[in-house]
Amino acid sequence: MKRLIVTGLILAASTAPAFAHYGHAGHGSLVSGFLHPLTGADHVLAMVAVGLWAALLGGRAVWAVPAAFVAMMGAGFMTALWGGMLPLVEPTILASVVTLGILVALAVRVPASVGMAVAGFFALFHGYAHGTEMAGGNGLSYMAGFAVATALLHGAGLAAGIGLSRLFAGLAGRTASRVAGLATMAGGVYLAIAG
Repeated sequence: MKRLIVTGLILAASTAPAFAHYGHAGHGSLVSGFLHPLTGADHVLAMVAVGLWAALLGGRAVWAVPAAFVAMMGAGFMTALWGGMLPLVEPTILASVVTLGILVALAVRVPASVGMAVAGFFALFHGYAHGTEMAGGNGLSYMAGFAVATALLHGAGLAAGIGLSRLFAGLAGRTASRVAGLATMAGGVYLAIAG
């Protein structure tokens, strides 16, 4: 299990900048919606970090923080489809990776409602980016696809956070999660510099 975690962290850290905001035909389907969040390091890092942070927060935050992210991502997506405007979308998405990484690295404890607000704010921009990249097709299918992929990425972060705390009992488990947060933050800084 330790080797699997270390291998996953190494692979995540070595990912080349691959922003999920590509433009190609084929958007607008359930499958392309599902693949969209998985094809960009910025989205993967942020969404896994949401799960890690929710695991560190514990209690109702375990489900409420990821749920807030998915819901607000849908709102951001609909904002884009309806022609609304959000400023500084790409910088905010990069800031989400760095900020969420810092929150995990520092094991910042906040009430679940604050965690939901932070996650929801960043999710609005992630969803908006998904909406601006959809080129035709069925918006609801596309949204369902990226919502499922996002929930799975949150689940991976939750599983990693909970698994690390069980694998390494007590303080060592929280430290392992914090190291993952530090790696996320470093990945966000790298993407900002390389982009």
